[in-house]
Amino acid sequence: MSADPGVDPHVRLLLGAYVLDALDAGEACRVARHLQGCDGCARLYMEVAEASALLALVRTEDLRE
Repeated sequence: MSADPGVDPHVRLLLGAYVLDALDAGEACRVARHLQGCDGCARLYMEVAEASALLALVRTEDLRE
């Protein structure tokens, strides 16, 4: 998976894939390094990770409602 960051040096576009372990090794390392030095992206990462964890709690029956 690859996302063009354009002129934005941040990794926001990659956070969802990072949380789901869907990045190649190089991109995952880039995101991990960036998160160590960027409080804004680190906060967004926590939000995405929490949302991902909550999705595991959704049951099929919940989706039918």
